[in-house]
Amino acid sequence: MDEYKINRPEEIRNFVATQSYHHLLEVFQELSNGNGHIIHVMGAPGTGKSINIYSAIKELELNVYEVKLILPSSDINSKDVFRLMMESIREDLKLSPSEDILSYLGNFDAVLFADQFHDSQLIFEDKVGFSQWTDYKGFQSLNFYLICIYEYLKHKNGFKDINMVLQTAWRVRRGGKKKDLFTDMGIVSLLAKTMVDVPFEVVEISYSEEETINIVKSHLTDADVDTIKKYMKRYGNKPRFICQALKTGR
Repeated sequence: MDEYKINRPEEIRNFVATQSYHHLLEVFQELSNGNGHIIHVMGAPGTGKSINIYSAIKELELNVYEVKLILPSSDINSKDVFRLMMESIREDLKLSPSEDILSYLGNFDAVLFADQFHDSQLIFEDKVGFSQWTDYKGFQSLNFYLICIYEYLKHKNGFKDINMVLQTAWRVRRGGKKKDLFTDMGIVSLLAKTMVDVPFEVVEISYSEEETINIVKSHLTDADVDTIKKYMKRYGNKPRFICQALKTGR
């Protein structure tokens, strides 16, 4: 497992507050004051979306429920993924079949879809996470999002009492490499973010050169600034990838 990737709050060892983090704090402060917020937290892989989300939740002492999703296989359809997600929520919260899920979720400051939903394979051995499923299904996974949109519109009144925070990433293969639709594809990413930002609230996690250096040195105190900058030219301002490269010497 990647030692610099945070999948759960208890894995946080150190954290550097940045301009993006302070923006996230401002947006999250509204979660305890009202309902109906849908916040998309975006950022290129390696920027630390999870650690920013978990740190903000802790600092603001928010009562947040994090959705978990463990899939039995990558070769299942979108309807089954949605069904398993709902069954997981009901089982995790110990709700009876007759109890309304939306009403119960309204008791939390927010409902979070982060690593325990996207990358549960990194937490639970021999299981499949949502990111693996979307990678396997490719554009067929769009059907899952269409189901979610349909269910949201169908139960829109119930969602008015719920705040949702979504760690948003959509990885696609381009040129033999995985790229994030919202951050790594130039004008396409700009259009995708703009489309999401119209109906929802978007916070992008990104860093300046100085912030990136400070984050890297918080993990590797002996790291040379010139060497960090060399890896920044290769990976961009993505601290996790730079830390991995420094640790392995690659």
